[in-house]
Amino acid sequence: MSDDPLLSLDDVSVHFESQNGLLDQFFRREDKTVRAVDNVSLDIEENDVVALIGESGCGKTTIGKTAIGLQRPTSGNVRYRGQDIWEAKDNRNPDIPHDEIRRSLQIIHQDPGSSLNRNKTVMHSLEAPLKRWQPGLTRDDRTNRIYAMLEYVGMEPPGDYANRYPHQLSGGETQRVALVRSLLMNPDVILADEAVSALDVSLRVEMMDLLLDLQDKFDTSFVFISHNLSNARYLASHSGGRIGIMYLGQLVEIGPAEEVLQNPRHPYSQVLKWATATLDPDQEHARQPPVRRIDIPDPVNPPSGCRFHTRCPEAREVCGSIEPELVNRESDSPDHLAACFRQYPEGEHEYWRSDPIEDVETVPSPAEADD
Repeated sequence: MSDDPLLSLDDVSVHFESQNGLLDQFFRREDKTVRAVDNVSLDIEENDVVALIGESGCGKTTIGKTAIGLQRPTSGNVRYRGQDIWEAKDNRNPDIPHDEIRRSLQIIHQDPGSSLNRNKTVMHSLEAPLKRWQPGLTRDDRTNRIYAMLEYVGMEPPGDYANRYPHQLSGGETQRVALVRSLLMNPDVILADEAVSALDVSLRVEMMDLLLDLQDKFDTSFVFISHNLSNARYLASHSGGRIGIMYLGQLVEIGPAEEVLQNPRHPYSQVLKWATATLDPDQEHARQPPVRRIDIPDPVNPPSGCRFHTRCPEAREVCGSIEPELVNRESDSPDHLAACFRQYPEGEHEYWRSDPIEDVETVPSPAEADD
């Protein structure tokens, strides 16, 4: 049996060329390169759950789509069971055909209704993957399988739902149909891209419980994309999965859910924890947020060194010139990594001998702001 991870990203970068406007073209300004993802490495194992979170524009959706082969990386490699996805796509003598990889890596969008044909019934949308990937099934076989899956996700009676059109479904029901369609392909990995963010809180928990139940039943791995730390915590904690924190195109911390949340090692992870009131309601915003007063940097021109150093109250001069690597602190579990020089014991890194960055100003807490 191969020791390769189910899915492996090795030093992956994704850069986009932004088109200039008419004024920029008139003055012959060069197009800008948006560094959406820079040098991200990540392994996803069988029956795994990885929740990636961060601010809007941090690159979490881009890295998710790159992981399942929907976005070609600018550099680096993405491998499925040891097979480079893009070598298979380009038909360079792959050990695993690209069609098999495509079937094995699926996605559920934030707005599943947009991926369903509004002029076709649920049955028609769900039959399509079975016709393509399992052509030997009879019509009755397809119907029985679809009805069984609809029942499993709580859509009863299945015959009624199968004959509905997308506009006749609620948001939660539409999300369930999208999930069933993905599972009918027997995928190894499903990218859930903000898949519960449009639902209200009760439906959100119900949907995440369903994802956990299906993961256990079908041994499917999930890459869960969210801007909401509470959602990520719920899904990753209940599955024994990991949380990955992304900032400005880079993975700055990853590890077991409760370890990352209860003992965050990266200053940016501490910011996200502070901003998520439900994590510690007894101490909600009891102190100043651990962030300097400065706008989020432009991904076209990210800061040198540690990209968070312009906002970090713990930053020192070395943080602006040297980029930290993801490392483990001995007191943590082996798979809890953070890209921060403070991970190193005091005296064992240049950080501790470097001068603090001057004029560190934190945003006042809500109570102070009201004074």
